[in-house]
Amino acid sequence: MLIPILIFDVALVAWSLHLMERAYESKEFSLMLAGTLVAVAAAAMLVVYFLMGHCISYLLQVS
Repeated sequence: MLIPILIFDVALVAWSLHLMERAYESKEFSLMLAGTLVAVAAAAMLVVYFLMGHCISYLLQVS
């Protein structure tokens, strides 16, 4: 399950970099904000995946 999530995260980061490049070229703040939000969402998805993985494995060991 980790490989599809990593591929999706790499795609999100590539998309956010593309949005930020377009924002820099056209001097548009909204595209820069969108790119930043997409990058933060990609990072948050990885953090939640790893936290939930550890939580689920702990709960399976306890019961």
